[in-house]
Amino acid sequence: MKYRAPIQVLVYPFKQSEEKIEFLLLKRTEERGGFWQGVTGHTERSEKIIDGAKRELLEETSFIPKFIFQSEYSYTIAIREEMKNQFPPDITELIEYVFLARIDQEDDPTIDPVEHVEWKWCSYEEALELLKWEENKKALEYCNNLLREL
Repeated sequence: MKYRAPIQVLVYPFKQSEEKIEFLLLKRTEERGGFWQGVTGHTERSEKIIDGAKRELLEETSFIPKFIFQSEYSYTIAIREEMKNQFPPDITELIEYVFLARIDQEDDPTIDPVEHVEWKWCSYEEALELLKWEENKKALEYCNNLLREL
């Protein structure tokens, strides 16, 4: 059996103008939890982490970023019981690496209705309110602070 690598990516697409920064959030289908988050997914076998982030962004939004970079922020997540068979038996956690992707395209994202039912460009404060997972909130805080320092 081929197992998944215990690696995931979280990409926060953003638009930036002189007045504001907005982050794109996607809402999962009810079957997938019904919560808001950034672009997430796992890396393919032997895929570089940055390439996985670019691929997930394209697959989940149709966006090609002006630039994308991996932040220094990452965290571990316990592997849910229903997913344990996808990983080697001794693996109980995976690492989620956090990326920022600047989007200059004016088009709306194209989302896959199997995975997501809604999308929204949000201020930092609104995004914090919508996000469910504490790790996602901390990652967004890190990314927002990083963008404000640029």
